[in-house]
Amino acid sequence: MQGTDNTAGIAGSRVALALALVYLVWGSTYLAIRFALEGGFPPFLLGGIRFTIAGTLMFAVLRWHGMPVPTRAQWGNAAVVGVLLLFLGNGMVNLAEKTVPSGIAAVAVASAPLWMGVFAAMRGQRPSRIEWIGLGIGFLGVIWLNSGSSLTSAPRGLLALLVASLAWSFGSIWSRGRDLPSPFMAAATQMICGGLVMCVVGTLIGERFHAMPTSAGLAAFAYLIVFGSIIGFSAYIWLLHHVRPALASSYAYVNPAIAVALGAWLAGERFGMHELVAMGVILLGVVAITLAKSYRHKPRPPKPPLSNAKVPA
Repeated sequence: MQGTDNTAGIAGSRVALALALVYLVWGSTYLAIRFALEGGFPPFLLGGIRFTIAGTLMFAVLRWHGMPVPTRAQWGNAAVVGVLLLFLGNGMVNLAEKTVPSGIAAVAVASAPLWMGVFAAMRGQRPSRIEWIGLGIGFLGVIWLNSGSSLTSAPRGLLALLVASLAWSFGSIWSRGRDLPSPFMAAATQMICGGLVMCVVGTLIGERFHAMPTSAGLAAFAYLIVFGSIIGFSAYIWLLHHVRPALASSYAYVNPAIAVALGAWLAGERFGMHELVAMGVILLGVVAITLAKSYRHKPRPPKPPLSNAKVPA
């Protein structure tokens, strides 16, 4: 029994660490994307080069450690997920941040868990009542945080963020149960596939580097590769394989709070008591989702044997 408790504790610690990485790292990537765009990177080439480099590095390290090469079917599934999560998900966020502040972009993407709940329900994986309550509370916080923002004055950015939320949510749910390699190899192959598609699309629509990116842009780009892609994305892919969609997607409620705070601190984006109260509501939704997950997976005590039941030898 002690061994079982230790195993459960280790698993819980890994989930907590992965969630912390996704919460903190991805909350900061919105501002890093803004700095990279302002530093001279075009939107799709920014994501394409970023994910191609990160995915290739991860793939090489994993192969060096003896991890097998994915099968043709696994590469095909990884390509689909890479297009949905990275090309349509991250790429559209990059495009939106040309006209939308980084904190507001994070807020808009926070609608992703609701779409994930819808797509999961369509596959028969209905969230529990408490999880729905947590999603609802979080969405109310998102609405409060978004009220009076500049998002409605940037229709192109609004449309791009809507596409990003839908594509990311559908891709996250679609990937569950598919024939994919181990979580870290899956992250590497998805970044390679999604990154290459983003590079091709960026080139086709005329994106070019008209000058050498600034030092701040290069620093933001390096941060996105190491932390946003290799560390953050790998943690998210691991979560998709080990926890329920509602918990895996709860990052979208924490990221806006971090993104808004960093945007206000480092980029002069607006931030006040209005946002502070809204972020408190958002975090309350995350707590509700986390408690629902813990309650759902809490083992029930075994029933006592009936008096006339035979006890196995």
